[in-house]
Amino acid sequence: MNIVVFGAGGRAGRQAVAEARRRGHRVTAVVRDPAGHNDLTDVRVVAGDVTDGTGVARAAAGHDAAISAAVDLSVSPHEFFTASARALTTGLVKAGVRRLLVVGLASIMPGASGAPLMDEPGYPDEYRAFYLGHAAGLAVLQECDLDWAYVAPAGDFDHGGTRTGRYRIAGHADPADRITYADFAVALLDEIEVPRHRRAAVSVREA
Repeated sequence: MNIVVFGAGGRAGRQAVAEARRRGHRVTAVVRDPAGHNDLTDVRVVAGDVTDGTGVARAAAGHDAAISAAVDLSVSPHEFFTASARALTTGLVKAGVRRLLVVGLASIMPGASGAPLMDEPGYPDEYRAFYLGHAAGLAVLQECDLDWAYVAPAGDFDHGGTRTGRYRIAGHADPADRITYADFAVALLDEIEVPRHRRAAVSVREA
């Protein structure tokens, strides 16, 4: 398959690129500044802005599916995640790409109580603006006609773990759950190759 990865220079994006190449897919890695990513090898690296619908369409043309792992901490989370969701949903339609996977955040997924994890008692509140930005971006996705999935770690990423090739779909988000970036990428590529979740948000955890 031809897969375009927006935000390919970040930790989740890099692992998505690596997993796609491991499986023999052709990858276009979209980053803000290709000159700063000489270590992205064996892929086509292009400059792009995930908040620009015209640029998204240009980068995605000729691809079968898209992954967005992009984030920009230099602007407000609400501004970035809504703008990127709008650009992706319009740009991918123009490019004829129907399948989109977005790397999500556990904080806005349902916890054990059924309420968003960020609203459960004792959940850290210092990054609430970031959580709400993600939620606003997901709301934009939920109104689009793409074949999308919002995939989030059930809790957080294990920054030091290695790839096992295994993961589980979680029944609900749990702050104690962890998954490596590499195994999270396995879940993303499985969803592209054999889609199980369409127009849905799903949490994944280590097996």
